[in-house]
Amino acid sequence: MGQVTFNEDTLGYVTIFQNVTMCTVMDCVDTGDKIIFVVGKGEASKAIGRKGETVARVRLLLKKNIQVIEFSEKPEEFVANVFHAYDVKKVEIEDRDGVTHATVTVESTKKGRAIGKEGKNLRMARDLIARHHAIESVSVA
Repeated sequence: MGQVTFNEDTLGYVTIFQNVTMCTVMDCVDTGDKIIFVVGKGEASKAIGRKGETVARVRLLLKKNIQVIEFSEKPEEFVANVFHAYDVKKVEIEDRDGVTHATVTVESTKKGRAIGKEGKNLRMARDLIARHHAIESVSVA
């Protein structure tokens, strides 16, 4: 597992997010085009708010797109949460020659978006997952 560290920018984002949402932030990643917040188990709906109102306030304050992912101690559940927007059908975690690999099956019409242009979304998801669980590679099926 990687180590979760914050720089000055992400620390500022976390402070604003926690003050607005009253949720516990376990991780914060600035991907350039959006900020991803990993919140405590059971806090995603609170962070998003009714009809997305709470996360919309954060978006206005930070002037960036926001993605909220709910943490889970269970690797399969966390991987599913990372890919939540793509209608996850199943997550399989296996050992492939000493490398822990997760295969995420998503809605077929959303597979391209899950992978992203030039694999950007998949790389971001893999890096985020590795910060919290001992999973070194991820593929989308």
